[in-house]
Amino acid sequence: MTIEVTSGAMATLREEAARASPDECCGLLLGAGQRIEQAVAARNVSPQPRTRFEVDPVALLAAHKEARNGGPEVLGYFHSHPAGHPVPSATDCEHSTGDSRIWAIVAGDEVAFWRDSGKGFTPLSHRVVER
Repeated sequence: MTIEVTSGAMATLREEAARASPDECCGLLLGAGQRIEQAVAARNVSPQPRTRFEVDPVALLAAHKEARNGGPEVLGYFHSHPAGHPVPSATDCEHSTGDSRIWAIVAGDEVAFWRDSGKGFTPLSHRVVER
């Protein structure tokens, strides 16, 4: 399956990763169906932000509330690996829930997309589309 990602969302992913480095950035992927329209940064509330991420629950709840009121769907999450590769780490795999959400992982200029399968992650192909 190939997902679509707007060029604006891709730019935000890279900008947030660069801004947060050497800590991990994180946030939400919003859109509809298999199209990511926006990447919205959230505060990383992890006590170990250099090697872990936790999306601020206030931001997550607000996004779900907005979706219920007709806003964009929460399609998934993003975070960065400032000193690594854009593949799920062992820690990421420990947090795999099987909710089928999309995870974007940013490492430098590289962005990779993954589907949470509950037994880890499966890679997703993507194509960038203009907003």
